[in-house]
Amino acid sequence: MFESLSAKFQGAFASLRSKGRLKPGDIDEIALEIRSALLDSDVALSVVDFFIEQLKSRAEEVLTDLNKSTNPANAIFEIVNSLLIEILGGSARRIRLAKKPPTVILLTGLQGAGKTSLAGKLANYLKVQGNTPLLVASDLQRPNAVTQLQVVGESIGVPVFAPEPGNGVGDPVKVAKAGVKFAEDKLHNIVIVDTAGRLGVDAQLMEQAKQIRDAVSPDEVLYVVDAMVGQDAVRTAQAFFEGVGFDAIVLTKLDGDARGGAALSITQVTGKPIMFAATGETVNDFDLFHPDRMASRILGLGDIQTLAEQAKGAFDSDTAAKLEDKFASGEDFTLDDFLAQLEAMKKMGSMTKLLGMIPGANSGAMKKQLEQFDEGELVKTQSIVQSMTPLERNDPKVLNGSRRMRIANGSGRQVSDVNSLVERFTQAQKVMKQMRTGKGGMQMPPGMQMPPGMPPGMPLPQAPKVVNKKKSRSGNPAKRALES
Repeated sequence: MFESLSAKFQGAFASLRSKGRLKPGDIDEIALEIRSALLDSDVALSVVDFFIEQLKSRAEEVLTDLNKSTNPANAIFEIVNSLLIEILGGSARRIRLAKKPPTVILLTGLQGAGKTSLAGKLANYLKVQGNTPLLVASDLQRPNAVTQLQVVGESIGVPVFAPEPGNGVGDPVKVAKAGVKFAEDKLHNIVIVDTAGRLGVDAQLMEQAKQIRDAVSPDEVLYVVDAMVGQDAVRTAQAFFEGVGFDAIVLTKLDGDARGGAALSITQVTGKPIMFAATGETVNDFDLFHPDRMASRILGLGDIQTLAEQAKGAFDSDTAAKLEDKFASGEDFTLDDFLAQLEAMKKMGSMTKLLGMIPGANSGAMKKQLEQFDEGELVKTQSIVQSMTPLERNDPKVLNGSRRMRIANGSGRQVSDVNSLVERFTQAQKVMKQMRTGKGGMQMPPGMQMPPGMPPGMPLPQAPKVVNKKKSRSGNPAKRALES
């Protein structure tokens, strides 16, 4: 979503780094570039004015000290980073649990914001953490809203309280109140109430939302916002806040191609934090919103922390322990381990999205490779490994021509695909050994062995060249590269 803004920020800082010592006019120049970038991204004018005013003020305060540093542009970069974190909310905000269960969470927002899908994602998120959520179908107006919530609940294994069929039938206030009572009786510790939205902010919507709020006394009222709406999202959020009130914001469709102004405006305008963000269509594309990590992405620094957390969550404890023991003991990484990593990577979701968290993902070369990446390569690579015998997976050196032909036929791939996989796997083994020993300054903790999991067609980190002078080298450039 923030690709355009990120590119403009990086362009502005590249220009600033070329200047060396900074003058007041240089600060005005970058402030103008950043202002233009924010306005182009549909950030609210009041937020842009605040951002630029603070940027100029803080930069001018430390201008003398800036020019004493070896890289004054980096100091300006840090000021921009801190301001982005500030307007995004400062720090992550978690759900306040009730002292006496159940904790009641009320979802509000306009129709089309994705409340019902969001209710399922939130329920799944809480369930994974060991809670026992209950979904309450209080959206009785939108056609098939109740059925949709029931389907979502069934797909994640979370019960849905739906005594009314909906489609205009039933009293949403009574359903919400009865749902909380049902949760108390059945010992559910969290209740998520899905309410009806409208096509616009109107008195009827506000009144119904107030009645449901008063009937269930929620511990958290979450306002669900479509991040692709732009500045209109800020206007409707203000209207909801003044009419009904809410405690925090949830952004949906953060994976869209809109300019992202809502995410950078709504907290500053309403004074309420963004608590969660939905970044895709599956139930797992949902997580706590971290302002510092989002600022890092916008500035092109990636989000390694979230990537590491998702990688850790994708590995079961036994697999992770096995890989860690292998890493520590110096055992070779085998194709069986590789297969386990492929399975884990599939659990992590879209590879394009995950690789986009790597620093520099928005740069020209890397961005082009990500755009060309085929998500189906994981499945195809997995089929090649699964077509191998246990001996072949454990010792790829036995893979002669006939074995490779059999594997290609069994997996529905070409022999060249099998050859490519084996070559890349051999290269990855070398990288792993060098990370373990620290040769060439390369070190990586266990559980983050990304290179072996890369399917054919994706770039791999190149192992440092270690030339053995006592040994002759091949005259063939390809073989010589492998020998290195």
